[in-house]
Amino acid sequence: MGDLPIYTDQDGNLETLLSQKVAILGYGAHGRAHALNLRDSGVAVQIGLYDGSPSIAIAKKDGFEVYTLKKCVQECAILALLLPDEIHGDIYKQEIAPHIKPGQTLIFAHGFSVCFGQVAAPEGVGLVLVSPKGTGYALRENYKEGRGVFALMGVQQDNTAHNAKDIALSYACALGCGRAGILETTFKDETHCDLFGEQVVLCGGVEHLLLNAFNTLVEAGYPKEVAYFECVQELKVIADLIYAKGLVRMQEHISNTAEYGGLESGGKVIEPTIKERMQKVLDKIQDGSFAKSFLEEKEQGYPKIHSNRKALKSELLEQTGAHLRQYLFK
Repeated sequence: MGDLPIYTDQDGNLETLLSQKVAILGYGAHGRAHALNLRDSGVAVQIGLYDGSPSIAIAKKDGFEVYTLKKCVQECAILALLLPDEIHGDIYKQEIAPHIKPGQTLIFAHGFSVCFGQVAAPEGVGLVLVSPKGTGYALRENYKEGRGVFALMGVQQDNTAHNAKDIALSYACALGCGRAGILETTFKDETHCDLFGEQVVLCGGVEHLLLNAFNTLVEAGYPKEVAYFECVQELKVIADLIYAKGLVRMQEHISNTAEYGGLESGGKVIEPTIKERMQKVLDKIQDGSFAKSFLEEKEQGYPKIHSNRKALKSELLEQTGAHLRQYLFK
């Protein structure tokens, strides 16, 4: 398997974007960061929001013209759909599909709605993925400091006016991502890997690992504050080391006791059989059953999400952390 191509500012031509009007649909954390970075790169940007959106005042305060979604579709060649994944289908059917024409391009920061059939544009309408690998805050702050965050880029469908890959590269570079790197991939690969990483490691796996480790110590009679520091607080130290130096160099920066302890116990806690359970998670992502379940959760008003948030608030780990953070982040 060969390495995927990685592009930088030298590969993107900002003129591709400067010659066209761009609309950012949605003005949350990522929408705001995209809009501000694009504008600072010289791109003509307007914001598309629904009537009554609380973000209208924020966008206007930032100096942007705000229009209805319909007007943006009618006027702009490039439309970045930066609203929550689960409402893309409804927004596309109601506000975009009746007005979009060949030659226009839709840009997505995550491939979920295209990959799982919530958005299927007619032939001649570009479908492009530009997915910065960081929060909206990180995207903006790195740009202001002359740096960038890495991005994934892909083309699902070309348009009739411009080469969609050129648009994707230009857009990513205007965000500042070309200063770091732009990795070419596909909607499917980005979506499947993103969902899998969230579920088994970043949001699902880590949460359950932390809760069980903390509770094991507390139930064995150890002080909850000490358990919190050792199982939760220090996770950032290790994550930062891995992020900056990789697993091997991380091992070189920790104590021999920690390295040997991890060697002895890590594989007993996270057994090799875990891959079988991970494969089942991946199967549900690949066959679309996770997407179906998530969209049903949205239609029902997110009952599982709200229930989990409520349950987490009652966890001793969360209560202990809230107490200690008063001292850690004065």
